[in-house]
Amino acid sequence: MPQPLTVFPLSAPVQSQPFDLIATLQESLERSAISLREGDVVAISSKYASIAAGRIVALDEVAPTPRAQKLAARYQMDGAITQLVLEEADHIFGGIKLGFLLTTKGGVLSPNAGLDRSNIPSGKAVLLPEAPFELAETIRRALQRSFDCRIGVILTDSWLMPGRYGTTGIAIAMAGFQPIKDERGKLDLFGNAMAVTQIGLADSLAASAQVVMGERDEATPFAVARGADIQLSDEALCPHAVSIPWRHCIYIESLTLGLIQVDASPSAAS
Repeated sequence: MPQPLTVFPLSAPVQSQPFDLIATLQESLERSAISLREGDVVAISSKYASIAAGRIVALDEVAPTPRAQKLAARYQMDGAITQLVLEEADHIFGGIKLGFLLTTKGGVLSPNAGLDRSNIPSGKAVLLPEAPFELAETIRRALQRSFDCRIGVILTDSWLMPGRYGTTGIAIAMAGFQPIKDERGKLDLFGNAMAVTQIGLADSLAASAQVVMGERDEATPFAVARGADIQLSDEALCPHAVSIPWRHCIYIESLTLGLIQVDASPSAAS
């Protein structure tokens, strides 16, 4: 029988300069009178982690290259932001004339390589954390030593789901548990073997945490998820643990190599 999932938000001081992330997290847990238990999953805002590590860029110090200037003009972007995207993105698919390029970064499909200009002083941008999986593991080990129990850690970000309004949470890195629950080969309610279903536990927990952490002025960069059905593990994780090859991605493959060269609008089909 599934057990209830409880997610506790944790407030922390607003930061705009590098700081000690682990000490701040432990202080937040202490103030909230939450003692971590076996199987808890600690969610940490990737932006907060980036600020802690000094991944902050002053836009007036960025010199756009000719390529960046060309892309900025085409997609109505800020030249400095475009330059940072070129430097940070693993791959750029294209863009829209609302100031965004569609990119991949660390196995995550995202606008503008995850660059963020919110909740940071004007004129600056926050980059995604460097080596996020290693950071998640470092945090996990520190918390396990402090609380003498095995836990999971996720670094969360918000992203736009294809074809949907609104942002939701996504785990850009995790440590301490298996992020995917493979249901393939198991039977459903009617005895049919599951063929393709794999549950994204890390992303689901990130989305749950994002609900209580917020996006604007909540100042809650941490959350603790308790009761999740996870398999704890000391296995070292990397983007390949959660990111599938592009040729298997319904979005990327269909919108690039798999385009149907016909008018597929509802009116054409009627």
